[in-house]
Amino acid sequence: GIHFHSLTDAIDTSTSAGRFFFHVMSALAQMERELIVERTKAGLAAARSRGRIGGRPQSLSFAQQQEAQKLLANGHSRKQLALLYGISLTSIYKYCPADRATQTDQSASDEK
Repeated sequence: GIHFHSLTDAIDTSTSAGRFFFHVMSALAQMERELIVERTKAGLAAARSRGRIGGRPQSLSFAQQQEAQKLLANGHSRKQLALLYGISLTSIYKYCPADRATQTDQSASDEK
């Protein structure tokens, strides 16, 4: 089979001592990785308990999202809304998806 032999360190996996050393180092690396994951999860949980919400802030507030949906229902185009709020067209589609716009249009026509 294939073996690892380090020229600068005393690691040679063709010997039993070399394989043992390699496995010990692998176990230590795995343990360190698991400790990092545990600390990260604990830190995120502590931040959440303090009220911290992760991620990037939304480009439109909830009130702006509601207003944009009303403007869309009143005949404004998504491109006009993107220019009005200074955000991308993709963001407008995120806040005002096509299926929600048709639902709004249908409910408005039902009220008439």
